[in-house]
Amino acid sequence: MEQMRMQDRTAGRPGERSGGRPGGHSGGNSGGRQNGKRDGGSRHDGGRRGGGGGGAELWIYGVHPVAAALGNPARRVRRLVLTAEAEAVLEGLVAKPWAVPAERVERERLDGLLGRGVVHQGMALQADPLVPPSLTEALKRPGPVLVLDQITDPRNVGAILRSAQAFGAAAVIAQERHAPEEGGALAKAASGALERIPLLRTVNIARALIVLKAADLWVMGLDARAQTMLDAGALGGRRAALVLGSEDEGLRRLTRETCDELVALRMAGGMESLNVSAAASVALYEVCRR
Repeated sequence: MEQMRMQDRTAGRPGERSGGRPGGHSGGNSGGRQNGKRDGGSRHDGGRRGGGGGGAELWIYGVHPVAAALGNPARRVRRLVLTAEAEAVLEGLVAKPWAVPAERVERERLDGLLGRGVVHQGMALQADPLVPPSLTEALKRPGPVLVLDQITDPRNVGAILRSAQAFGAAAVIAQERHAPEEGGALAKAASGALERIPLLRTVNIARALIVLKAADLWVMGLDARAQTMLDAGALGGRRAALVLGSEDEGLRRLTRETCDELVALRMAGGMESLNVSAAASVALYEVCRR
């Protein structure tokens, strides 16, 4: 069985587009331009500190990510740094007492802590990464599963988590390597969904798909050149797993071969592909509409 680490959430840059290339995601569907940057290790993106180890701390910033993290009993919080104005906003979302005392600072202090390009909305929270439960536990949740094949932009992964929460997905699975770490940019794009949707890490995507198939999920890879259109009615009540890949490479050969079928998204025409997070939203809507 595939060994996976999952981040349970009590549980970009729009450059990754779906599909547009052979092996890419569904008809203008998934995939995206990969910028090769990981969401960890830099002050600017609020990534992990301490060398990127499993227990390294990270910064989460922005109103919704911070509020969701404070409200997540599984999240171990280390520091909470905010402006006076942001403290009033946060208190309206999460009742005190909070997990740690608030450190009130000026906005310039946060800019220096996180980087001037970070949109922190006056608050930041330093915390440990979430401890991952098992895939078996994640699959006890209802809904489809999303599998990300080498999608590297943290903002796209965060946006996909947000859509996964909106459409009631059970979990999102990403590769251990060639995928962003849990960090500030990903959490900001997820807008709180990082705390609520399980994010699993797997060494081998193809083997993960085999595990999902053994659990009676119908595994569909989004591919712009597929002849079959994604259609909720054709699922016949089966639970779905949707696999999305990068624009530059699309779904890798072994990933494609392991899927039960390749499907494309229905589009009116005139557009070759969609950003990968947009493609994920459209695909989730389709499989959930039945």
